[in-house]
Amino acid sequence: MIIITIRNLEDNPNVKVKEELGPFKVIEFQRELSTDRASAQSAYFASEMNVRRRQLVCDVGQSNITIQAGAMQWMAGDVKATTGLKGVGDFIGKTIRGKVTKESAIKPEYTGTGTLVLEPTFKHILLLDVGEWHQSLVIEDGLFLACDSGLKHKAVMRSTLSSASLGGEGLFNLGLTGQGTVALESTIAREELIEIELDNDELKIDGNMAIAWSGSLDFTVERSGKTLLGSAASGEGLVNVYRGTGKVLMAPFLP
Repeated sequence: MIIITIRNLEDNPNVKVKEELGPFKVIEFQRELSTDRASAQSAYFASEMNVRRRQLVCDVGQSNITIQAGAMQWMAGDVKATTGLKGVGDFIGKTIRGKVTKESAIKPEYTGTGTLVLEPTFKHILLLDVGEWHQSLVIEDGLFLACDSGLKHKAVMRSTLSSASLGGEGLFNLGLTGQGTVALESTIAREELIEIELDNDELKIDGNMAIAWSGSLDFTVERSGKTLLGSAASGEGLVNVYRGTGKVLMAPFLP
């Protein structure tokens, strides 16, 4: 049995484990140490303003991992990459889903035992337990980074065509169901995100500021007032409405 020892990654004094959930760890480099005189000043102020490199470290021994295509940087141990396809029908289904959700059609799956590290990013990496979102999570386009392979992927269609055409959204989003952890890439830091829990209630948002929500919620786009005149008078016009029981993760401003 070969034991892989990785040094100067998580035990690096310049590296902080920002978050840990399931098979995932988010590491954050506190400063850019490999700079020259020309870039030192901008690197210093970038770090002070929380502009830092982050990476997702995956323990493949805990769970098979599915990632966004092209996101892998390196892996150590007995880790193997597969397509995750289960036949021709599965390939066709994933291709169609990829086209409508604007996600990569084929997301590679990594199996075995070892460590998988994804490409560094200056975005914020969020870890969410799908089970805590009524075992169904819908995410905005382009946010998916990685997840437990046990989670099922599906294309979630808006409740009405107006949700896409009037709400400034796509007609489909990527939905994840089951028990497991998903990692999202967000331009907004977790410390600034607002989590709203609904119990047979509704949430109205002026703008596309919800980045993820429970699949149990019904999403529509409606006038902010009861009449066209009332909507015009309020100055809001159309709002995104999330109705039912579940949770919404919302940015306080548009990125």
